[in-house]
Amino acid sequence: MPLLGRPLTKFFGQFTLKAAHAHCDIPCGIYDPHLAQIAALTVVRMNQLIEGLDETVGVAAYSAALSRYVAVKEEHAELCKKELRILWGDYFKPDHLEKLPDLHERFWESMKLASTAKQKNDLAVAQKLLEAVQAIAEAFWKTKGSETKRRPSGQGPVGGELVYPA
Repeated sequence: MPLLGRPLTKFFGQFTLKAAHAHCDIPCGIYDPHLAQIAALTVVRMNQLIEGLDETVGVAAYSAALSRYVAVKEEHAELCKKELRILWGDYFKPDHLEKLPDLHERFWESMKLASTAKQKNDLAVAQKLLEAVQAIAEAFWKTKGSETKRRPSGQGPVGGELVYPA
């Protein structure tokens, strides 16, 4: 440890620091629905993998794969909810609601779908979640004055589309 490192470590060790988690209460003005879409697409893919599991590989291999897929599915469903909460709570403002009166309903439904996607291994629910997030992405870009287009995700076997500004 460098000579100056010990005194600094001792000095800063006297303070209790709490982690701060935010995006971002400055506010930074950087918002994008892309990560929510990727998270929803991952939920779709994990459900595809769960449905495709081969039970004949043995209990241990099947259980290990299933537990990994479920853990990733749940992690990404929660990430999707987090990203939606950021957009809903930090980006969208009252003037957006005037232009998009069903916005609260869209977010509420998307959050419920993400919760259901966490609770169940259900490809149909995962697909509905992706569709709901895509609709929010379209609404988001509309508030920015951008037209949107859907492009193939390019994510191999999962397929699906993502919404981008045109």
